[in-house]
Amino acid sequence: MIKRFFAWATLLVFAVFSIYPMLYVLSVSLRGDNAFQTQSLEIFGAQSSIKNFIVLFTETDFLLWMRNSLLISAVTTFLGVAFASTSAYALSRYSFRGRNLMLFSLLASQMFPATMLILPFYIILAKMHLIDNFWGLFLIYSSTALPFCIWQMKAYYDTIPKELEEAAVLDGCSKWMTFYKIILPVSSPALVITALFSFMTSWSEYVIAAVVLQDPELYTLPLGLRSFQASLATQWGLYAAGALVVSVPVLILFISLSRYLVSGLTMGSVKG
Repeated sequence: MIKRFFAWATLLVFAVFSIYPMLYVLSVSLRGDNAFQTQSLEIFGAQSSIKNFIVLFTETDFLLWMRNSLLISAVTTFLGVAFASTSAYALSRYSFRGRNLMLFSLLASQMFPATMLILPFYIILAKMHLIDNFWGLFLIYSSTALPFCIWQMKAYYDTIPKELEEAAVLDGCSKWMTFYKIILPVSSPALVITALFSFMTSWSEYVIAAVVLQDPELYTLPLGLRSFQASLATQWGLYAAGALVVSVPVLILFISLSRYLVSGLTMGSVKG
C-alpha cells in the first residue's frame, strides 16, 4: 500500500511539472503582449480573452504557414513510408552483395546530427537550384528520417513468419502482390510509427527550414512563429497562441494512433 502511494505521488508530481508549463503558455496566449511581466501564477484572469487567437488567424499569415507545413509534412511522410517500407523489406528478406554494408551505413548516419549536414545540404541544393523551394526540404527531411524508419521497418519485418509469403505464393500471388496484400496489412503498427516519425521530422523543424527557405510566402510554422520575435519587442501573446495551435495536429495524431504506438515500438525490437 505504501509503495503504491509513493508511486502515485511520484507520478502526480511529474504530471504537475509537465502540465503546468502548458497551462502557463495557455494563460500567456489569453493575455496581452506584456504577459511575462506579471508575477501572477493564475491561469485565467480578469483580462483573459481570445483576442490573440483572433488576431493570429485574421491579421497574420498563420494559415499560409500552416498550409505550407502540412504540405511539407504530408509529402515527407508519404516519401518516408513508401521508401522505408520497400527498402526495409528488401533488406529483411533478400541477401545480396553490400547488404550488411548498407545496414551499417544507415546506422552510422544516425551518429551525426542533422545540423552538421546543413552546409553540405545547402551546397547540393544550391547546385540543384532547390534553394527557396519545397523540394529542397522534401529531399532533406526524407533523407534524414529514412535511416531510422528503414531500421524500424526491417526489425518489424524480421518478426513476420516467412510462411505467410510462401502460402501466398502457393496461392498464385506475385512478389509485389504478396508484399501489398499480405505484408503491409500485417505491418500496420510499424507503418504508423514510420509515418509519425516522418511527420514529426518536418512538422516542428526550424534550423534547416531557416536555411533553405527565405521567401516569406514559403515560410513554415516554426519560421512564421519566429517572425513574432524582434530585437526590441516580442509578441508573446501571439507567439503562445500560435504554439498552442501548432501542437493540436500532433496531439490529435498521437491520440488517434495511440493503439498502434506500443505494438509498433516493441514488436519490432525482438525477433519472434
